[in-house]
This record gives sequence, C-alpha cells and structure tokens, in this order.
Amino acid sequence: MPFRLQAQDGSDAPVFAEPWQAQAFALAVALNERGLFTWGEWAAALSRERASPGAAQDGGDYYEHWLAALETLLTEKGVAGPDVVEALTRSWQRAARATPHGQPIRLENDPDRA
Repeated sequence: MPFRLQAQDGSDAPVFAEPWQAQAFALAVALNERGLFTWGEWAAALSRERASPGAAQDGGDYYEHWLAALETLLTEKGVAGPDVVEALTRSWQRAARATPHGQPIRLENDPDRA
C-alpha cells in the first residue's frame, strides 16, 4: 500500500509549505526504509532538535529541525559528517545559481565540482 499523507484537518490542503520540506520528509522515509535508522532513533533525534533552545513555539521551524535531525543521524551513523554535508550544500547552491531558469538543477552544474 503506498504511503499517503493527509493534512491534519483531513482536508486536501497541502501538507508541506515548501517543496524542500516534502523532499526532506521523503529522505527521512527512504533512509529509514534502507535501515540507516529506526523510527525510534528518528523520533529521539527529532525530539532533541525540537527541544533545543530557541525552537519556535508555533512549530514554524519544524522542518529546519527535521533537517538538523537528519544531519545528526548521518553523523552518528558515520555516513557523512558536518563538513561533507556543508560542502554538498554549497555545491548545490552553486549549481542552482549556474542553472538556467526553468531547467532542472543538477549537481554537475556546479562550476566548482571536479
């Protein structure tokens, strides 16, 4: 049975405010399905992030914490440390700036990527 999300109010309203939030969600699901972490480990990592000082009371920064939890688990599991994540982030940003409008952003568009 395919995985399906529905808005909390049961409507057909979008579940994610931005496309990157859906992508971050999908990444967490995919990494769990590949066995990188259990849902218990995921819940604990996300809970730690949400409990951090300065977290928005309205949950407006929820997916920023989601990404931080993913990065933490990648580091804890020895997949990629903060330096690798940061370098890849910068590479995607350069690729986005180098990609013509309307074209898909591809990492190989990064002019600094060897």
